Amino acid sequence: MSNTRAYIAMILGAAALSTSAIFVKLTEAPASVIAFYRMLFSALLIMPLLMADARTGLRHIRSFTRRQWMMCLLAGFFLAVHFVLWFESLNYTSVTSSTVLVTLQPLFAIAGGAWLFRERLRMAAIGGGLLAIAGSFIIGWGDMQISGLALFGDLLALMGAAVVTVYFMIGQSVRKELELFPYTFIVYAASALYLFVYCLATGEALTGYESSDWLWMFLLALIPTVFGQTVFNWLVKWLSATTISMSILLEPVGTAILAYFILGEMVTLRQFIGGSVILCGVGIFLYYNGRTRAKENCNGSIKQSADERRSADASAGR
Repeated sequence: MSNTRAYIAMILGAAALSTSAIFVKLTEAPASVIAFYRMLFSALLIMPLLMADARTGLRHIRSFTRRQWMMCLLAGFFLAVHFVLWFESLNYTSVTSSTVLVTLQPLFAIAGGAWLFRERLRMAAIGGGLLAIAGSFIIGWGDMQISGLALFGDLLALMGAAVVTVYFMIGQSVRKELELFPYTFIVYAASALYLFVYCLATGEALTGYESSDWLWMFLLALIPTVFGQTVFNWLVKWLSATTISMSILLEPVGTAILAYFILGEMVTLRQFIGGSVILCGVGIFLYYNGRTRAKENCNGSIKQSADERRSADASAGR
């Protein structure tokens, strides 16, 4: 897939993901219940797509190896933990602070990518990433409160960032072997199952909510999950978890814009400056990272052509 198409899809996915915090804030249900129904509805929405193609649907799932099953179930577990941590953080700290902290996952992704996948980034790309992260802090700095409950919420959001990075790292590893909808369905269904058990363990009621709550939870599944999270699950086959995590830094920008139109929150000068810095930083990262990927692909093609020529020469007895 070309860099241009991948980056366009990534930006659209980040835009869809920006609605997540808004819908959570509009929902009165407990955090764990919101997370459970988000994953349950997401799995149900993916199911028709899974069943539509027999080759890449249930037949493909039946061919999963034990390792692939374990990786999918593990990804579902980390996704469930991420949602519980993040949604719970919104009960203690501001939407902006929570969103900014949970999108710090590029820091964890860069470290994990270098350690697990031996990823190499240009200094210019790393500089762009740090610039984008600085933009996130410009947006959220004024909303970060120095109090016990707010700091606890900020810690939950930061833990959510670390956990979702592990989720994307698992996806980067296993999605090269598995088709999109089988992988996504198993992960979402497993995540819903873990969250269901968690709700039972904590005694949260799964029924009795307002009709508006059901609407927001369904929209959480449809927009930020199916059109956001699933797009990232598709892209992780071609792009690294580090690159995808960097694009998620666009989420605070989208959330601030949506908060203005939906929640009536004004876009401050600080948010405007921070958003501009994020856009510049992400743009720098994607530009230099894209050049690195193009160079690696070119070198790989040259090496493959040379290997093919040597093989042909050997076959001809030269």
